[in-house]
Amino acid sequence: MLVKLLPRSAVVSAAKRDVHSCLVAANAKENSVLKLSTVEFVSKLLDRRWALRIPDAQIHQVMVCGSGRFKQQGSEVLEFRNNSGPSLGDSMAARNLRQPVFYVVRDDLLHPLVNGNKARKLDALLPLLEDNSVTDVVTCGGCQSAHAAAVAVSCAERGLKTHLLLRGEQPEILTGYTLISTLHGNINYVERSLYARRDEILSRHANMIAGSNGSVQWLSDLLEPASVYHVPPKQIVSQLDGSSNTMNKKVIIINEGAGDAVALLGVIRLVQYLSQGHLFGKVQAVKIIVDAGTGTTAVGLGLGALCLGFGNVLKGEVEECQRIAQQTGILVDPIYTLAAWELAAQLSQEQGASAGVAMLHTGGTLGIFGLAQRYKPHFQNLKAH
Repeated sequence: MLVKLLPRSAVVSAAKRDVHSCLVAANAKENSVLKLSTVEFVSKLLDRRWALRIPDAQIHQVMVCGSGRFKQQGSEVLEFRNNSGPSLGDSMAARNLRQPVFYVVRDDLLHPLVNGNKARKLDALLPLLEDNSVTDVVTCGGCQSAHAAAVAVSCAERGLKTHLLLRGEQPEILTGYTLISTLHGNINYVERSLYARRDEILSRHANMIAGSNGSVQWLSDLLEPASVYHVPPKQIVSQLDGSSNTMNKKVIIINEGAGDAVALLGVIRLVQYLSQGHLFGKVQAVKIIVDAGTGTTAVGLGLGALCLGFGNVLKGEVEECQRIAQQTGILVDPIYTLAAWELAAQLSQEQGASAGVAMLHTGGTLGIFGLAQRYKPHFQNLKAH
């Protein structure tokens, strides 16, 4: 399995249980690519406590079959068959059946309430909070934020209190990630105009939680052991409520989406796991398709969504999700994971049985409930087959 490191603007270096993030100055005259040169470095990087006991994920093989039926656009309607116990390894291409196949890394099964990609981001982050005796976590997200729900659930499981600032107004009926966040954490809804200044909102609310006897740090500050930083209060208007019990609280602020260097480590750990010889191996190149984007990738996806209409539920997509679930038992959603599924199916068809294609299923199925509220006609027309 071949892995390319795309970002050039940042590099992560680490010793055991310590992570340091530093910016690398860009040289306009050189177009160099940063590489991890040795297996020893990666091993040292990953030698730490993890939230997930093991990095394992179930891997399913999906066979793509023609149905003999065609859509109005002329393309054939595909059918899928799921093999939940495929034969893997460096020679898996030679053992593939004649029809096209792709693989699904079932990270959606890591936790019943936490998305797979969120669980991977929190894999190294949560032990870091525990090792630094953190008592409270403050973070933010949209009304149906999978990140906020993941932080709330994961912290509650470890006895940490979470304070979630959600953009917009409280829904009339709580459902999906908003319901999960409300059950596990302390919710405050923030007006959209104020949320645009979320760094100030987060700082103010964290200081309110900490009180005069507590301390406040951003997550990035924990990555620099020598630094001690207390966020100063911000003079902005807010209706946020604080806590009266402020004795010896240590409050950590996590950026929206957990976009910090330490969040990369859990994903690196997954890649290391998948590259083992008895799984995807290191001989055959495997294209990894993932339905989640972070950092600059997320910005690009956001711009593409505005220009191309991506991010909407289109006609027939909910029915396609239903068909895939009925044929394979794998649930996908019409916004993200369906797009990844369709690309995996397309690549497996184009490249034949010898192709190595794996889709990383990150979950997100709770988001379907929120979509059902927003795109009612698509779900009202859903029928049993």
